[in-house]
Amino acid sequence: MKIVLGEFKENGEELAAFLEPRIGVKPKSSGDGLDIDDDSVRKAVKPRHVKTYIKRFLLKQGDRKHYKIIVEGSELTMVYLEMEEDKEKEKEEKKREEEKVKREEQQKVEEPTPKETKQAVDEETAEKAKESAQSVNEEEEKEEGSLKEEPAKKQRKPRKKSQ
Repeated sequence: MKIVLGEFKENGEELAAFLEPRIGVKPKSSGDGLDIDDDSVRKAVKPRHVKTYIKRFLLKQGDRKHYKIIVEGSELTMVYLEMEEDKEKEKEEKKREEEKVKREEQQKVEEPTPKETKQAVDEETAEKAKESAQSVNEEEEKEEGSLKEEPAKKQRKPRKKSQ
């Protein structure tokens, strides 16, 4: 039986130590994976069981969602899955950086001149003057009684409960 590790080569020794008590034999490390002698393996252990053991090991390591194990005959292959989330995060980061650069360029281009700044301040003061004039007019009308006030509700005494 052969286990092709792929990108998981650096953790091959840990996986071999994890599998040894479960399959009864210590797997031998080879170039791109682990080799297990079929003669020395317990008869009840099948490649499907070894797949389950590998998945358990990956779960303990926290890498389960990044690998897929494929069984073909007596060969198991560990395939690294490139996550869609990782790709989306990279795209979002690039997009944010581009937007940030665009904003900085726009700010440099759109910096107001002193004349424009003075004009904007004059417009703000004009708006504030209009608002204060309106509020003064409303107060005068209220004093004169031209604005209708809501009639106050009469208070009632609570009813006595009859027994």
